[in-house]
Amino acid sequence: MSIKRLNDGRYEVDIRPQGVEGKRIRRKFSSKGEASIFVRHILVNYHNKDWLEKPPDRRKLTELLARWWVFHGKSHHHGEVERQRLTSIIANLAEMGIKRADQLTRKAIMNYRVMMLDRGLKPSSVNRQCAIMSGMLTKLINAEEYQNPNPFHEVKAFKEAETDMTFLSADEMESLLSRLGGDDLKAVMLCLATGGRWNEVASLKGEHVIGGKVIFMKTKNGKRRAVPIDTALEAEVKTRATGRLFYPSYMNARAVLKEIKPDLPNGQALHVLRHTFATHFMMNGGNIITLQRILGHATIQQTMVYAHFAPEFLQDAVRFNPLTGAGRYGKKP
Repeated sequence: MSIKRLNDGRYEVDIRPQGVEGKRIRRKFSSKGEASIFVRHILVNYHNKDWLEKPPDRRKLTELLARWWVFHGKSHHHGEVERQRLTSIIANLAEMGIKRADQLTRKAIMNYRVMMLDRGLKPSSVNRQCAIMSGMLTKLINAEEYQNPNPFHEVKAFKEAETDMTFLSADEMESLLSRLGGDDLKAVMLCLATGGRWNEVASLKGEHVIGGKVIFMKTKNGKRRAVPIDTALEAEVKTRATGRLFYPSYMNARAVLKEIKPDLPNGQALHVLRHTFATHFMMNGGNIITLQRILGHATIQQTMVYAHFAPEFLQDAVRFNPLTGAGRYGKKP
């Protein structure tokens, strides 16, 4: 362990709190006092002595957010959006007097959830907020920047009601396509042909459409996925070899869609194009595992919401129910 004065007047800490085989921690400070405080913090929190309990983390949540940004947020393509969400949640917690990590107990989290529900948030929205905070702490734990257990793991999520989900019929699709033009039409056609999200399709470049496939790069889970398309559609949408292909208007496409289908469930809007692809894929006899890969779902449970659209889904209920067996309806199996 050492605190060394550098040529620029700062002080560098170089320490291995778990011995020569352990992790090496180095950091620079403007004063020797700050460096000494940091050394004491490291020796107390980063030891490998199982018989010594690690003390509560008394850092401010805003400090943890800053460390999350350094180790994860700034290098993630959704990092800035996530930071804004975390900042808002931390501000809400501060209204309750929860400003430090050690104050973020199971009871405090449960009180926070009640406060958010009282403000009119849906259980699903509260669950998402808790998941976002939990994710921040998990990233810090993985980066060895947070040494205490994740308190959000002790709180069971609210049970969420299944959201309404609709899709466009063949006639509604024809009506929608006939009323759009230019870039809006191209984007909607690609959404219906690939199941891509609007922002995934809208940001496509010429180099992402090649060999009869659309390659989605900026996806929700960060993983690339490729979806085949018809050669005629490829020729229609690929107007240049490189660079962004089009600049569709979300608001215009949404307005036309709402005129055609005014009873869309709240919060769906153009996401109904993705539902339409998945629904017709299953109705036409598509495979549920293939659909999972096309949509880029992490688990098959996410894709199973479309399973009941398959032609043969649960047909055994008709063939094997007791009325059929008694010869009252249908044919005996």
